[in-house]
Amino acid sequence: MNVDEMRAIVKEKLPAGRFEHTVRVAETAVQLAKQYGESIEKAEVAGLLHDYAKCDSKDQLKRQMEQYDLPMILLDYHKELWHGPVGAMIAKEKFDISDDDAINAIYYHTTGREKMSKLELILFVADYIEPGRKYPGVEEVRDVARVDLEKAAQIVLKNTIIHLANRGATIFPDTILAYNELTKKIDLR
Repeated sequence: MNVDEMRAIVKEKLPAGRFEHTVRVAETAVQLAKQYGESIEKAEVAGLLHDYAKCDSKDQLKRQMEQYDLPMILLDYHKELWHGPVGAMIAKEKFDISDDDAINAIYYHTTGREKMSKLELILFVADYIEPGRKYPGVEEVRDVARVDLEKAAQIVLKNTIIHLANRGATIFPDTILAYNELTKKIDLR
């Protein structure tokens, strides 16, 4: 399946606003891929498919998590975290994506994780900085993303952790582990 066919299927599935976000993420991921020497095609595909399951109902996501034998620990956390892993499995099954790096980028685009690949970092940051995002701190991350992808991801993780903590929300362990790993790595430079 080519990218245009994927885009058409995603457009049909998602509401207009979510589809527009998805296209902006894919475009931002392509820009970052060019800048950091990653596969443009993989970045675009991961960007287009990253939110494929985002608008599925809570019950539908739960059923899909069971169907795909995904870690049920996710159910202990906010539903916002479920669509990445489910979407990654749909990318494999429906879109025949066999590249593990692209699958992992989709899977972890919301939580992050330790030892993220360059493509995973690209999608993680692109989802945060796409031009439609308008929240405090996004301009700083956009500026940093132009020069240091890992530092940009570390700031995204920090901002996410602070935001969730301020709301009294739970924080998925992968997010904390990713933040700690990148912080240590950056401190050693």
